[in-house]
Amino acid sequence: MKLGIYGGSFDPVHWGHLLLAECCREALALDEVWFVPAYRAPHKTDQRSASSEHRTQMLRLAAAGHPGFRVSTVEIDRQGTSYTVETLEQIRALHPSATLHLLMGADTFHDLPNWRSPDRVCELAAPVVVHRRGPWPQEVDTIALPSLTWISAQQVSMPTIDLSSTELRQRVANGQSIRYRTPSAVEVYIAQHGLYRAPA
Repeated sequence: MKLGIYGGSFDPVHWGHLLLAECCREALALDEVWFVPAYRAPHKTDQRSASSEHRTQMLRLAAAGHPGFRVSTVEIDRQGTSYTVETLEQIRALHPSATLHLLMGADTFHDLPNWRSPDRVCELAAPVVVHRRGPWPQEVDTIALPSLTWISAQQVSMPTIDLSSTELRQRVANGQSIRYRTPSAVEVYIAQHGLYRAPA
């Protein structure tokens, strides 16, 4: 089985996340893409962040109906700060015969050398770098990890879609619409649970 592992805060999930996952699933003939929400991601300090339970439920709503999408709570069940190497070790132990592909944007990939045990990450899963259509980002070729000399063979292109979870949280706090920026079920869930609202 070929599994795509797509980690992040997903706070909240939006159409850009889903499009990235679908482009990778199709381009690499992945059997499944696993969305892995972080329990607590390093460097995330936004006070309007939703709980892990809310983020997981929004992901499940967004992925519903797609037979190739699955939400994994491996990091949430483990709790603590989420490190990719630990997540991949755990998934590898549970599915030793699976081929793992780690999905990420070009900007995230550029920071990979600063992750915990980056070479081990690359041993456990093949990094798949997704970039918007256009020239391959030149800075990606400067990554200094011996295991990444073949990275150009693992690139996936996706249409330009300028969305971010930070923008969605800010729009909700400002009382602005997030319609067509996230699946309607997620939009309704955010409203029903009062997520991301500015303090009264």
